Amino acid sequence: MTTLFGRYMFRQAANAFLVILLTLTSVVWLATVLKELNLITSQGQGIVLFLQMTILSLPSLIALIAPNAVLMASLYTLDRMNGDSELIVMTAAGAPVWRIGAPLIVLAAMVSVGILVINLFVTPASLRELRTFITQVRADLISQVLQPGRFSSPENGLTFHIRDRAPSGELLGLLVHDERDPKQVMSYLAERGRIINNDDGSYLVMFDGYVQRLDAENADKGVQIVAFDQNMLDLSEFAPKEATDKEYRPREQYLGDLINFGPDSKYYAAYAGHVRSELHERLSTPLYPLVFIFVVIALLAHARTTRESRWGQIVTAFGIAVGLRVAGITANNLVTLNAWATPLVYLIPVGAILIAAYLAHVRMSPELRSKLSFELRLKPKNIMIWAGRGMRTT
Repeated sequence: MTTLFGRYMFRQAANAFLVILLTLTSVVWLATVLKELNLITSQGQGIVLFLQMTILSLPSLIALIAPNAVLMASLYTLDRMNGDSELIVMTAAGAPVWRIGAPLIVLAAMVSVGILVINLFVTPASLRELRTFITQVRADLISQVLQPGRFSSPENGLTFHIRDRAPSGELLGLLVHDERDPKQVMSYLAERGRIINNDDGSYLVMFDGYVQRLDAENADKGVQIVAFDQNMLDLSEFAPKEATDKEYRPREQYLGDLINFGPDSKYYAAYAGHVRSELHERLSTPLYPLVFIFVVIALLAHARTTRESRWGQIVTAFGIAVGLRVAGITANNLVTLNAWATPLVYLIPVGAILIAAYLAHVRMSPELRSKLSFELRLKPKNIMIWAGRGMRTT
């Protein structure tokens, strides 16, 4: 009976967890998609590339949402089962609180392992692939981003425009305006242009045009105009520095890279704290599904009468869980600044698990329901029992 009940409860909690996880992930992913729609509307990228780039953000979203989904699924499952008197029946049959909470702990452990795998392997791989897509978009800037008759700004201070595109692929009526460097503003005007790709990179070759240069430091000289028959621009110059950077950022590095991060890296001075924080965040985040489950077990796994409202316990469990997660995030931020805060990242979830487990175990003992029962227990001499000829005091 206990085994059947455990399987039944696990199915109920797992189904609720999957529904909540998919719902929350879909909502957050759609919000992310709507924010990135300019990739199609203003930069001319295809829908397939757009979906690939946005889907690569799903692993990190799932790792972020999964602990909260476990919390909400466990609250819903225990509240519903108590309302249907299922917890009352199991408690009356002699099942301890740990027999009731075991399926939830198994579910939380499975989610924790999944989050750990995502943090250590899936997220770095997806972010590296996302960097590859960004580099591809930058390298294909002219052929895909530029639309005839439209001004396109792939980044602030950089504007492209073409009048038309010839059947051969040549760009007609080309304008390139670069004001990213406020000290020197450059504008290129050309009758036609062509894209050349080779092993060294991608280049824009412009024919029959002018280049206008404004030197802000020597504004008295005015605009300098130089005519050219042929001029060539390296398209890698228009890519942001982070897109051409060969060294991966902390979020893009695997566990071994984070552990071996040392002074030989050119980013060590600027990113040492971020690497330390990223490393311990990946290892400590999987503990929070277990933290939330033990908090919920301590407050809601004990059977109560169906006439008793459990909203107070639900709100308390949710508030404690949020408080613990905020404390963990705060400790992780402190790790970025000071290495001494590293133990706090693990002490908060582990300490919460131990305290919640102790409270859940203590609450299994019977409770005194009235003052009379309390007095009877402390003063057994006042108990009146029936004797053969009447009532006497023992």
